[in-house]
Amino acid sequence: MEEKADIIKLTNELIYQRHLFNREHVKDVFMKVSIPEYIALQYIAMEEASSIYSGRTYLRDLSVKLQMTMRQISKMIEKLRDAGYVVWSHDGNGSEGTYVTITESGRNMLKEQENMLKQYYGCVFEKFGRDNLMELLQLMKQLETIMSSELENLEVDKDDDGADE
Repeated sequence: MEEKADIIKLTNELIYQRHLFNREHVKDVFMKVSIPEYIALQYIAMEEASSIYSGRTYLRDLSVKLQMTMRQISKMIEKLRDAGYVVWSHDGNGSEGTYVTITESGRNMLKEQENMLKQYYGCVFEKFGRDNLMELLQLMKQLETIMSSELENLEVDKDDDGADE
């Protein structure tokens, strides 16, 4: 029983810390776009330099990269387009794929955001320590891998349970 209570306490603390980190520490640093929008713009800007798709970033690639549904990606890209940060186009009649390219306004906003992040996180990393940060990131990656694997196992177990009914 002690072990189960310990798991609940640790789980609750992990959830709480992730909530605080995602909500409190980052919200003031991202003023014009959300974190997923920032990651998408970073990816779009990076793909622009790639010669593979002539600077185009296909929505299906963003969906995979951000682990979001196409509907979620479409809503996000619509918001970025409406803000003037990307241009949304399609190949042929659209059935061959829709893609985005970053605008000059998008590049400028991205640069502003990067400067804000560099200023904020530069101070945080200096105080926290580079070695601590590297270790934390490695541990977070390991934790995420294990959590994803366990989630897949739960989904498989659910499917197996449903088959017996």
